[in-house]
Amino acid sequence: MVRHTPPRPVDVEELFPELVPLRKDAIRLHPRSGDPTCRDSSVGGPLLWPADEPWPVCAEEHFDLDGRQHDAVVPVVPIAQVYQRDAPSMSFPQGHDLLQVLWCPFEHGEYCYPLPQVHWRDARAVGQVAATPAAPAGAPEDYVPNPCVVHPEHVTEYPSRDFPDDLHAVLKDRFAQLETDTGWLYHYHLADAPGIKLGGYPGWTQDPAWPDCDSCGRRMQHLLTVASREYDGESWRTWLPIEDRAADYTQPPWYSEEGKAAGDAAGLMLGDVGGVYIFECPSCPGRPISHWFDCS
Repeated sequence: MVRHTPPRPVDVEELFPELVPLRKDAIRLHPRSGDPTCRDSSVGGPLLWPADEPWPVCAEEHFDLDGRQHDAVVPVVPIAQVYQRDAPSMSFPQGHDLLQVLWCPFEHGEYCYPLPQVHWRDARAVGQVAATPAAPAGAPEDYVPNPCVVHPEHVTEYPSRDFPDDLHAVLKDRFAQLETDTGWLYHYHLADAPGIKLGGYPGWTQDPAWPDCDSCGRRMQHLLTVASREYDGESWRTWLPIEDRAADYTQPPWYSEEGKAAGDAAGLMLGDVGGVYIFECPSCPGRPISHWFDCS
């Protein structure tokens, strides 16, 4: 089943033409419980990993959710696999048609984040495929996604927390007037899509924390947001796909089977309903990555 985000309830660019230069394309992955294969785009599913290539591991210092140090070198776990055919608007490196994102599900560093890795490959060059290993023993379940099929959908986003200070000062009174007139909150209902997505704006829970590339010094680009939920207590009103809405849409979706299935299919809980944001520098050799983790 495809997923369709409803049209915005108002014309954002007509009301706020200042946002036109800031719009970005994003691809909502819409993970839903399923049984993907390595030949499918997925969240938490098996990867198209060559049998003659060692499975990546994490040898960094890491801890379990109780703060106990976990000394073992552990295999990293699949987070997302996206074939270019399912994300044609996304820029893939030349000669590559498959994006694979994995992470170590144990906690790292001061902010207790999972540690991601990004791999690009040419799916046509993969011969025999390796079996995807099980999550390492003792890995926090909240950091290991359930296998999900995905329903990629292209959407247009506008900044929520990523406003230039002077522009937000210009628009804030008009945002307030929109809420008074219609009940729509720009930041929750019109700006950037919640959930797991490629491109667009990071789904910040806290203030933006864009990293700069260590090689060239330029601000990195947002590659992937891995969010705890498909929607939150406000965003569901405009961002929940039509196909996941109950017949009675006056009640919040967590009261319906459709809405509950959409909300947390991947089974992730990153901190307190937070997210991990993965960035890349497509201009530098090897497309170096960075990441940030925040929660409410």
